[in-house]
Amino acid sequence: MLLAGLLVACGAQEPADAQASAITPLQVFAAASLKESMDAAAAAYHASTGQPVQVTYAGSPALARQIEQRAPADIFVSADGDWMDWLDQRGLVDAASRRDLLGNQLVLVAPAAGTAAPLALGPDTDLLPLLGEDGRLALALTASVPAGKYARAAFESLGLWPALEPRVAEAENVRAALLLVARGETPLGVVYASDAQAEPRVKVLATFPEGSHPDIVYPAARVRASTHPRAQDFLGWMAGDEADAIFRRHGLLPR
Repeated sequence: MLLAGLLVACGAQEPADAQASAITPLQVFAAASLKESMDAAAAAYHASTGQPVQVTYAGSPALARQIEQRAPADIFVSADGDWMDWLDQRGLVDAASRRDLLGNQLVLVAPAAGTAAPLALGPDTDLLPLLGEDGRLALALTASVPAGKYARAAFESLGLWPALEPRVAEAENVRAALLLVARGETPLGVVYASDAQAEPRVKVLATFPEGSHPDIVYPAARVRASTHPRAQDFLGWMAGDEADAIFRRHGLLPR
């Protein structure tokens, strides 16, 4: 009778443990510019599989450094290859799982309620009149955050950076830069096209010319320390048709 009782107890414990494992949220660290699209993707994956997905958003460098400090992440989606490479060099992501997931475009935005009109960006473009006497150009951190690095590269390639650099207001990530423009605190900013689509308080004045900056690529990979059984499955799902439609709806370019 004692043995039977132990077997029953063990049998009851195993399904409970399996059930607890099945509902452990998948932890995804994703670039701030993916907020709306990844929220929608996480909800769709949960609805399809029953697996909850919890997404943490910030600038790619901040997320990479958190992963280096062993933050509990299963998947990392960066806004450029540099920060994924940085983790890979430290053995912190599974290189075999890495894939280039998405692309984006870089745009110049202004407050939607303002009078600034669409323009063409080129070597002869003068943005200083749009900034006014004291206005600033909102960018993500140009030394480390992908959106800021892309923006600086674009302005440098067009020959506009020397005039604009003293007027830059740097923000910790691209969504913070977007907010400065949306609130009317800066007359201009540079963000991704998907950011501008998500914020009705800004309007797009111009898209940066193709070739003026490196290709915008969002790589995704499994964090090496992850033991979550659904991590690889979610990576594959994000490259499938259902996720493809979600990302396109939010202004991103599946690769």
